[in-house]
Amino acid sequence: MPIVAFARWDPIRDLLAIQQRLDRFAPGPGGWVPPIDVHETADAYVITAELPGLRRDDIQIQVSDGRLQLSGVRRESGIPCEQYHRVERGHGEFSRTFQLPLPVDTDHITADLRDGVLMVICPKAAEGSARRIRVS
Repeated sequence: MPIVAFARWDPIRDLLAIQQRLDRFAPGPGGWVPPIDVHETADAYVITAELPGLRRDDIQIQVSDGRLQLSGVRRESGIPCEQYHRVERGHGEFSRTFQLPLPVDTDHITADLRDGVLMVICPKAAEGSARRIRVS
């Protein structure tokens, strides 16, 4: 019989995941919520956001107190129209904030927008290294 390992239940994490799913169906006053993935590598946290149609000038990224805030605006198409038959692409302002588990090296965070996908790489801060203290 195979051994099955269970992950420790985290009710807050599960509630946040449910809230994020619900937000996709009923976005807040901002108008839309872009889908975002956050994963961790050995030396960084990587945030990937789907932002089709946005320019670099439409996006703001801020890091403070271990939180990364991604915000921006998608403008309306500006196409003159008498009547829409379907509107599924949201527009307006958005803002997402993520708590990073460990401190990051804010001086070396990079962001790249390519083909409508934003990738933000937040290198983990180097842990205090051991050093010898000379007694004088």
